[in-house]
Amino acid sequence: MSLESSTTPAVRTGVAGQVLNVFVWLENLRMDAVLILMRIVIGAVFFMSAQTKVDGFALKESTFFLFEYEYALPLVPPVLAAYLATIAEHLFPLMLWLGLGSRLAALGLAGMTLTIQLFVYPEAWVTHGLWLSSLLVLVLQGPGRLSLDHLIRSRIA
Repeated sequence: MSLESSTTPAVRTGVAGQVLNVFVWLENLRMDAVLILMRIVIGAVFFMSAQTKVDGFALKESTFFLFEYEYALPLVPPVLAAYLATIAEHLFPLMLWLGLGSRLAALGLAGMTLTIQLFVYPEAWVTHGLWLSSLLVLVLQGPGRLSLDHLIRSRIA
């Protein structure tokens, strides 16, 4: 039951009534603003990380060094990991910002976040938990109405 349906207009007077009005407004607020903020911010985290790995259209030597010694992953050769991570950190944020294939992009970044947490920086669980929380909201809720995904879905349906 919503706050609006459980309250009569007579209850909405004075300070208590104004507080209740704010709660009703918040209850009815669509998630679109929150979802686009999540898409912008979490996309920026990964895109800015990608930008530190490149010089123009080439990977920096320091990127290969990091993937060989600091970011070393089991089963994935460092050179391949450097290219894959850099491409993903550029591509997935762009997809999030456009709202195109958003759930897939968020799922890819969630996989990267889990990999970083488990194999690279396990002590940074708070940061990675925040990233993962945002990404999982996008996977479960989708990008919202302010997205190409929504536009395409509305044209098809």
